[in-house]
Amino acid sequence: MPYEAVKEVAYTTAATAKGGREGTVKSADGVIDLPLGKPGSKTNPKANPETLFAAGYAACFSGALNAMAAQEGLDTSDSTVTAEVTFGKTDTGFGLAVALTADIPGVDADKAAELVEKAHQFCPYSKATRGNIDVTASVAS
Repeated sequence: MPYEAVKEVAYTTAATAKGGREGTVKSADGVIDLPLGKPGSKTNPKANPETLFAAGYAACFSGALNAMAAQEGLDTSDSTVTAEVTFGKTDTGFGLAVALTADIPGVDADKAAELVEKAHQFCPYSKATRGNIDVTASVAS
């Protein structure tokens, strides 16, 4: 899919990080103000770039899913979306992969799969990552 420029701004925000992966991150509005830590720490778990990305992608995809369902007269407000973000070595350094899983109660499997695919085409995070990292989108079994 070709680059699609933002033509009408709906919202702009910013966040500032200091100290890298073991520093801090704070959003311009102060809603996020977190110490960061190494991914996977069991002794001192803290947010890291991957957890923040997973949270943002899951929320955005959930909104896209609900929007696609609403276009078809379906209420999927009880649905959940999990974004599992993987961080690891690649041939050129480090990279990410994402597995999106949607649980859509009350919707049959074929319709749920159709809605997930439509949401994947519509979601701004999916558009931003398409062709850049591995992203799968599926229905919970």
